[in-house]
Amino acid sequence: MKSIADYHNHTFLCGHAIGEPSEYVDYALKIGLKEIGFSDHAPLVCHDDPTITMSLEQLPRYHKMIEDVQKKYQGQDIKIRLGIEADFVPGFEEKTKTILDGYAYDYVIGSVHFIGDFAFDNPAQKERLKTNDIDKVYRDYHELLRQSAQSGLFDIMAHVDLVKKFGDRPIGDLTDDIKATADVFKKTGVVIEINSSGLRKPVGEIYPSLSVLKIYCETGVPITFGSDSHAPDEVGFKFEQALGLARQAGYREYVLFEKRQISEKVKL
Repeated sequence: MKSIADYHNHTFLCGHAIGEPSEYVDYALKIGLKEIGFSDHAPLVCHDDPTITMSLEQLPRYHKMIEDVQKKYQGQDIKIRLGIEADFVPGFEEKTKTILDGYAYDYVIGSVHFIGDFAFDNPAQKERLKTNDIDKVYRDYHELLRQSAQSGLFDIMAHVDLVKKFGDRPIGDLTDDIKATADVFKKTGVVIEINSSGLRKPVGEIYPSLSVLKIYCETGVPITFGSDSHAPDEVGFKFEQALGLARQAGYREYVLFEKRQISEKVKL
């Protein structure tokens, strides 16, 4: 497999992942990755839920865990980046900024998991997708993606069509919404990830889909890759397929991060 950096990997601190960070790195080495980044779920700013994110008190432990694994593998044929994934919640931008500014991350991944009080990717709430106007759910989601980018909080936006997770598709044509989001991403300088975890979900499809990814490519929005692993053997999950999707969409390179800046552009 061509070596691609995997920037989206979790730890047990989020409450729904397993394994030690060293096990993730060992698996990355086993499959030939040259770079791996950890980006566990930052503490929620709107409420506490130990089943989906670490707590504020656990944040220093997270930093130390990854710093320790960086030291352990120093000199080996792999780079280990320390990132974080933070939810965008309107009205909590300053609280989020305080958390993110508290450590010198290599990158910050922004994600939208909530539309108001609707955790649309939570299996316990998926029936709400059946009772809501699905097109409105998609439009609201894209509006939040745009606000996320405009907040200046994030470097990479995660799984940018996550609303399809349970197979619920828009009825109307939302191309204009996607183009508007891509334009904002380009203007604000954020990157998107090709996230292979959708292949493990009911939708059975990478985030984002080919048609969506083509729009981002045409707009000039760069990409990274992420497996969204929650177990060591999910690192680099189906990256051959992710690489093929990127090329099919028109991408010829992906980017690497260091100290919250694009450090390198790598040919696919």
